[in-house]
Amino acid sequence: MKGQVIVENLKKIYLSKQRTGLFQSRTTEVEALKGVSLEIKAGEIFGLLGPNGAGKTTLIKCLTTLLLPTSGAAWINGYKLTEEDNAIRASVGCMLMGERGLYWKLTGRENLDFFGALYHLPAGERRRRSSEIIQRLHLEEIADRAVESYSSGQKMKLAFAKALINDAPILILDEPTNTLDVPSARELREIVQTLNQEGKTIIYTTHIMLEAEILCERVAIIDRGEVIAQGAVVDLKQSLGREKVIRLEGVISESALRAVEQLPGINRAALAMLNGHNQLTVVTAEESNLLPRLIETLTQHQALLQRITPEEVTLEDVFIAHTGRTLADNTSLQ
Repeated sequence: MKGQVIVENLKKIYLSKQRTGLFQSRTTEVEALKGVSLEIKAGEIFGLLGPNGAGKTTLIKCLTTLLLPTSGAAWINGYKLTEEDNAIRASVGCMLMGERGLYWKLTGRENLDFFGALYHLPAGERRRRSSEIIQRLHLEEIADRAVESYSSGQKMKLAFAKALINDAPILILDEPTNTLDVPSARELREIVQTLNQEGKTIIYTTHIMLEAEILCERVAIIDRGEVIAQGAVVDLKQSLGREKVIRLEGVISESALRAVEQLPGINRAALAMLNGHNQLTVVTAEESNLLPRLIETLTQHQALLQRITPEEVTLEDVFIAHTGRTLADNTSLQ
């Protein structure tokens, strides 16, 4: 079906050399993807979620033919990966490297014209598409300036524009709001929703769970090269059942975290840095009964609490429930 993506047991293994002496090294295998399987329906916004280093970018590089998978199979827009790669590339618009995929000495308009030519678009159509996209993304004031004069946010918007130049039925966006300010990120998400309403299938990777909840009906959460949960956003949040989430901010040590983990009624606990403070996230089924014991334990371990907030379950809580870590943790595949 046009716009559909099917992935079956996709694996990617890198060979990495590690130095063991002055003139000695050993080769090790790094399993970046560990048998990923998922199905993305035509016409939906599907989220690929996970912390940095989880394998999201490796997966989409395989799906866009930039990387050759070690094993497994995939079909993009009806074309089989590794057998019909030219047809796949024509079917997909990609924003994979952000501003690094642009030519900085060219203007924004020249960049769009150049990438349109790579898709073999006729000159007249390239000019028309470029003008439409520039207007749609409100890039008129900077379109005829050299990209090297752009801010980081402007470069990211042009990278997004580049992904639209071939008007492909499938759009793959890798962390598209990275480096954007809040109004620009909101504007880009609105454009993504409009493109989806126009019929495009969108694969949207992010480590910002709130962004996924705004945009996506279905998601796959990836960690250390594996899909640890997938399904509708509502179903994933409801999968925690009667569990509740408590967030505590302040000065909280690792020893305090370990003490909290030993308390009866604690299902999961994870510690992360947020705005210069520690944030402790606790998943429990006994919110009211647990809170006094939780505060007492933290106080005994010299924690200084500034805020305690019971909250509704989010996708990040689903991630914590499966891994015991927060999305602020940088997952290393090495």
